[in-house]
Amino acid sequence: MFISLAAIVIFLLVYMWFEAHRNKVTYTNLMFREFPRSFGEMSIFFISDIHRRNISKKIINEVKGKADIVIIGGDLTEKGVPFARVAENIRRLKEIGPVYFVWGNNDYEVDFHELDSFLTEEGVKILDNTAVIFESEKGEKIALLGVDDMSKNRARLDLAILDAGDEGFRILVSHNPAIVGKIQEHQRISLVLSGHTHGGQIRFFSFGIYEKGGVRKINGTTVIVSNGYGTTALPFRLGAPAETNLITLKSM
Repeated sequence: MFISLAAIVIFLLVYMWFEAHRNKVTYTNLMFREFPRSFGEMSIFFISDIHRRNISKKIINEVKGKADIVIIGGDLTEKGVPFARVAENIRRLKEIGPVYFVWGNNDYEVDFHELDSFLTEEGVKILDNTAVIFESEKGEKIALLGVDDMSKNRARLDLAILDAGDEGFRILVSHNPAIVGKIQEHQRISLVLSGHTHGGQIRFFSFGIYEKGGVRKINGTTVIVSNGYGTTALPFRLGAPAETNLITLKSM
C-alpha cells in the first residue's frame, strides 16, 4: 500500500512538472463588428508570466511568420532570474515580430530601471499607461493601449485612453485582468489581454484560486486571460497547463 501511494505521488509530481513546462500555443480567432476591414486581419502572439522560464525555440518556430506583433503581458521576470536569461528571451521574441510590453507585479522585484533601459535599447515598446496607433492605407486605426501594474497602484487607464485618441478599434493590455472592473462603456475597449492569475496554476477538478484561462465576454468587452507560460513559487501546474496565445482578429 505504501509503495503504491508513493508511486502515485511521484507520478502526480512528474505530471504536474510536465504541465508547468509545456510549450503550447493556444489559437484563438475572434471577429468584431467594429474591427476595421481595411486591415484584413491582425494576429497577435501573446505571452504572459514568463517568470523563470527560457522561451522554447519550438514556440518561436511555431509562430514565426504567423504573428504581426508580439505582446508580453507582464511578469517577464522576477527576483533571482539571471538578466542574461531575460535578454535571451527578448531576443527570441524579436524573431517573431515587433515586441510590446506591459509591467507585471513581479517585474518590480528586479532593478526595473535597468530592465526599462534594456527593453528600450532592444526596441521593445513599453506600454506604461500609453498607447500606440496602427493605421491602414485607408486611414482606419487600431489603438493598442497598455496600463502599468495595478498592484503597485501604477495603472492609469485614463492616461492610456487619452493617449489613444478618439478613433480606432481599441485593444487594452493589462497584466492583471481586474482592470476590466474599471472599464466604462464609453471608453470603447473591444478586447482586453491579461495574465497574472496562471489560471489558478494548481486546480483540483474545477476548483482553483483563480478561474482557468480562456475567453470571456464581460459587459460587452471580450477578455482573454492566459494561463501564462511560467510559474510562481513552485514549478508545478495541475489543470491549468502552461500556454502562450496566438490571437487573430477579423471583421465580421
